[in-house]
Amino acid sequence: MRYKFNLLIWLVVLCAGNAFSQHSKFITSGTIEYDKTANMFALVKKKVTKSTLDMKPHYEEYLRDQPQFIIRKSTLVFDNNTSLFTPIKGEGIYWTYDSPMANQINIVYSDFNSKRSTIQKEFYERTFLVQDTLRKIKWKLTDETRIIAGYNCRRANGLLLDSIYAVAFYTDDIHISGGPESFNGLPGMILGVAVPHENVTWFATKVTPGPINTPIAPPKKGKSVNNKQLIAEILKAISNYGDYTMTVLKGLIL
Repeated sequence: MRYKFNLLIWLVVLCAGNAFSQHSKFITSGTIEYDKTANMFALVKKKVTKSTLDMKPHYEEYLRDQPQFIIRKSTLVFDNNTSLFTPIKGEGIYWTYDSPMANQINIVYSDFNSKRSTIQKEFYERTFLVQDTLRKIKWKLTDETRIIAGYNCRRANGLLLDSIYAVAFYTDDIHISGGPESFNGLPGMILGVAVPHENVTWFATKVTPGPINTPIAPPKKGKSVNNKQLIAEILKAISNYGDYTMTVLKGLIL
């Protein structure tokens, strides 16, 4: 009887040790592949405003002939406390249907130690190098979970840029507080994020843990600005867009 009791204690300790070992194996470096999906029916419709009623025939044409969703691909490499988000160039969108929210125009380097980012951003044939602090997002954690790319993720609801609502799913198996584009600030890597009112989502399709062969470095091309200066440059470029201005601005700074 005593032998069976000792054996039972040994098995409990062994299982607890294995569980602890698995839990302690946090991923600190690797590569993540993301798909950005844009609902073009909704985004092209937003181009039809009081000051751009001439866009209505183009919107109706898009509904007849073009796909509702387009997908843009990107990669995120991360190592310890830095990450680099890089879009994979995809097929262009005809200019009458084009929407800033549908594109991927940012190469984003994030340093989570210094809490700063460097973003190379291209729009209207101009390139900017935006150097500023990491984006501050007000997150509220929830109890909802889902599996993304094989990882158990927890939901958080967020507010960024004062008025943009986002839903994110992060995993604490990846011990980096980053994510696609400029999304950050959760207790683990963001593998999925939706911005429902802006009709776009980013979701990881593959996670490859392991060492990064080349150093992660910030982009260097473009006119150096901070976030405030960038917004001033954008507003100058779209000053004649009327009531479509705010839609374009959100697409270019998100």
